[in-house]
Amino acid sequence: MNKKILILALVSFLAGAAAAQNREREYKITINDKDSVTNAKVDAKLKAAFFEVYPGFAQADGYRTKRNVVLDFVKDETPTIIAKAGEIKVNSEWVKNKSQKKIQKELFTALSKNWVSYSKEKHNGYTLTFISKDPNLDPAVRKNLISTYFEIYPKLVKTFNDKSTHDVLFVVDTAYKAVAEASGNRILFSAGYMKAHPTDIDVVTHETMQIVQGYGYSAGPVWLTEGIADYVRYKYGVDNVGSKWSLPAYNEKQNYTNSYRITARFFAWLEQNVKPGLIATLDQQLRAHQYNAQSWETITGKTLDQLWTDYGKEPQKVTLTYSSKKS
Repeated sequence: MNKKILILALVSFLAGAAAAQNREREYKITINDKDSVTNAKVDAKLKAAFFEVYPGFAQADGYRTKRNVVLDFVKDETPTIIAKAGEIKVNSEWVKNKSQKKIQKELFTALSKNWVSYSKEKHNGYTLTFISKDPNLDPAVRKNLISTYFEIYPKLVKTFNDKSTHDVLFVVDTAYKAVAEASGNRILFSAGYMKAHPTDIDVVTHETMQIVQGYGYSAGPVWLTEGIADYVRYKYGVDNVGSKWSLPAYNEKQNYTNSYRITARFFAWLEQNVKPGLIATLDQQLRAHQYNAQSWETITGKTLDQLWTDYGKEPQKVTLTYSSKKS
């Protein structure tokens, strides 16, 4: 038993050390300290606190944020710490004899002032950190995004990938101009889009499925990944009617590579007419990096192009039912 505990502790330590090395490769801090020899312990605490706190801030701030940071000691500009992307200022008197834990807490507080709001909620083993950079974010939209996460995400994890993270970050950003995107455990929402489409809460369903997918690079074509995510939005969404979202009718100009809703409707047809459970099987293959062009024929007995041709002959042969909060 002791040997087993020792091995587990060693594995945990090595994983932590590897994560620390990755952080130090991705981020750099320059401490402007005229008396670095005398202040070696303080500088070490500041550096350690930086690598514990700043990467998380950078993730929330966006992948284009500054990764090279300059830290200056000051006397009058702040009683403790002030910080923003690329710049940290620490009161030289305050920091003396402070523990690393205290420095980390103060640095996080300073960085979080760059956001309009910050909150963390936990329910049934799942955590959601919600950061808004939009001072005009509708409280009702915020509430609906959060409630949709806790309603849908655990269901997707249980259904498709029980190894998916239970700790997710939502960021509503005024500088982001698309709709939404998932990266790692973070989902970035456009403040402008959410203002224009306040009822489109099932953008959460699509994007959290992208977290659950977690296929990594070169697992399969983008059209397939996005088609699965929109199929999941169709099947598991909580209010597609309220957001006026639906799968488009088939026409001859379409192709399965069009992605998103066009591909999702094709998948709904396949599930009902060819192979129930097909999408879940493809999802598993993609995650295991076992998907290839032959997968379709192996699973269904027909090539992808043959399946699309069959779909084009009877595209109406599918029953589509959309979720609605009102019902």
